[in-house]
Amino acid sequence: MKMAGRNAALLFFLAPAFILIALFYLVPLAITVYVSFTDMQNWSLYTLRLLPNPLFNYARLFHMMLYDPDFVKVVYTTIVFTLVTLAFNVLGGLGLAIAVYLMEERLSGFFRGLWLLPRMTPVAVYALLWYYFFLGSRDGTLNAILMALGVIDKPVQWGTDPRLLPWSAWAIIIYVNVLVGVSFGMLIFYSALRSIPWEQVIAARVDGASTLQLVRHILIPSIRWHIMFVTVWQLLSLLTTYAHIFLLVEWGVVDRWWSSTWALYVFTTAFGLGGGGPSSTYQGLAAAAAVILALVGAGLGLLALRLLGFRRMIVPPKGEL
Repeated sequence: MKMAGRNAALLFFLAPAFILIALFYLVPLAITVYVSFTDMQNWSLYTLRLLPNPLFNYARLFHMMLYDPDFVKVVYTTIVFTLVTLAFNVLGGLGLAIAVYLMEERLSGFFRGLWLLPRMTPVAVYALLWYYFFLGSRDGTLNAILMALGVIDKPVQWGTDPRLLPWSAWAIIIYVNVLVGVSFGMLIFYSALRSIPWEQVIAARVDGASTLQLVRHILIPSIRWHIMFVTVWQLLSLLTTYAHIFLLVEWGVVDRWWSSTWALYVFTTAFGLGGGGPSSTYQGLAAAAAVILALVGAGLGLLALRLLGFRRMIVPPKGEL
């Protein structure tokens, strides 16, 4: 009877969360999977019917990966963008957090506020700033600076020049997203560092620990949970990132295919905004790509948890600490 009452209480408190997950995740996921088995186009319900071969859209994506050079660029861009940006976001956020933690409080608050500006800036405004910075004309900020210094003689199409692709386009979209993502890691890591008892830091200093030893043996081991969380969160977030990239692509700052991630491909295929305006849309194909992205994200998330030792960290301690 007592156990039944406890289970009822647990169900009562967990029910709202279960309902929200079902409504805003499981139901949309089920609908997406169903649409991926159809030939739905232009948001017409008349095309929302199962194909004779339900896996046609998946086979089409596989064929494109093998024979469509533009789609292959999307795959390469997704891999490079996700891995490189993830490394910068996690390591950069950790480095910034440690740096501001070791600063005086007044300087620390200033630098933390400065690094939060990209995250607080609206997406369109933030993308517009980098549009003018990397604009491939004399009006572009970067071109104007380099021409004034005599480094270049004429404007450079930084994100679209075939001689610079794909590295220039990758560098731009990674740079723009790193400035936003690194602040997230900095906030989480800094909050975690501030929760470490100050006595541990003082004791380490008294014992003669250098700053490097303090960071390596005290600070980083104390926030390993937070490092794992930020790594997995940023990994899944980067796989679905497209807002800033979409605006830079649509405004012609970067090459369309060498800057399109898989998430952006899903968006443009579903809503037909590629090419600068509305066009035919293919929700069936976009849904299949979205399902693949969800599966890849789930697999990489679980792999990251395994590699970062999630199971070891949730084992109860063997004795009193």
